[in-house]
Amino acid sequence: MKKYLSLILVLFLAAASFCQKEMANIYFIVTTPPLEDNDTVFISGNDEKLGSWRPNIVPLKKQNDSTWTLEEEFTKGKTLEYKFTRGSWSTEAVSKEGHIPDNYLIKRTVNKIASHKIEAWRDEVKPAACGQITGTVEYINNLTYKYLLPRNVMVWLPFNYYKNTNEHYSVLYMHDGQNIIDPSTSTLGIDWQVDEVADSLIRKNEIDAMIIIGINNTDQRVSEYSHNDTGTAYMEFVVEKLKPLIDSTYRTKPEREFTATCGSSMGGLISFMLLWEYNDVFSKAICMSPAFKVRQFNYVTSVYNDIKTRDIKLYLYNGAIGLEEILQPGIDEMISVLESKGFVEGDDFVFYQDKDGIHNEAAWAKWLPAALRYIFNK
Repeated sequence: MKKYLSLILVLFLAAASFCQKEMANIYFIVTTPPLEDNDTVFISGNDEKLGSWRPNIVPLKKQNDSTWTLEEEFTKGKTLEYKFTRGSWSTEAVSKEGHIPDNYLIKRTVNKIASHKIEAWRDEVKPAACGQITGTVEYINNLTYKYLLPRNVMVWLPFNYYKNTNEHYSVLYMHDGQNIIDPSTSTLGIDWQVDEVADSLIRKNEIDAMIIIGINNTDQRVSEYSHNDTGTAYMEFVVEKLKPLIDSTYRTKPEREFTATCGSSMGGLISFMLLWEYNDVFSKAICMSPAFKVRQFNYVTSVYNDIKTRDIKLYLYNGAIGLEEILQPGIDEMISVLESKGFVEGDDFVFYQDKDGIHNEAAWAKWLPAALRYIFNK
């Protein structure tokens, strides 16, 4: 078998030298624990040739019970992100402890051999992430509004909420609530660590104490966070149903200057939309890796055509790898439009970019302390 693979590698590298300059060949070699005869290993990633993140589209070729290969050609210089599965995300590759790893990454694609060793599969190990929440959390379940799907909402309270009964608090409304405080409910087993970060900063008196509202997403997430009728209905839900409920149930400071919103990716877009379209309700927003203008989404033009003045405080962040690279032109355009309307970087908004940042919760968690300090500074 080793001789067979060696011959393949020699032929692969020889063939790669004749490829057109604008293309690059990648030869994937994946070793796994022995699999059943009816099992197949798939690759899933950010390119159509990798299945466009569909988990069961691109199979690898079986060499033996524990070795799988794939040879494919990609645009030279493209950044590739990918994972391996056995046909679904419930069977994706994990560490032997059950941790879901970050995406595999090939920066600036060139001819190469990419070797990976799979330690375990998600359905065969007990998940390592156990729900662990810092602080007091309460839940409001099965909230409905118009034709939107029902959703649960999480309410995180600062450590002194039930002690300082005369104190009222700022409120931060966060989207994709499943991903913000509990790794056991987060999409990839990694959360934003909002509870730990906020609790630490509040105790150190670095930010104002606040209540954090985690609004769970639904199967309509993309549509709900978009500039369309469903997105409008979602914003109405937040403003007309959820916020009055929170203000009447908890000791909040309901005024706009104490009300902020936060999200990432499409959640970053809807956070900006709430700040922009309901500026009488929200004065601040944190937009991590926001999808301002990408593929069919374009909110930049809407902002450009809007002549109404606003008072905003905006924290923008983006990485630079994979999907982050695709999102950056839209962020640049939005910043240019904001500046053309008289908003000043450093006064009305800030933008930070992490050249090593990728599109995931771990990256957003890394930048969350700085974002909270900016939005809720003492």
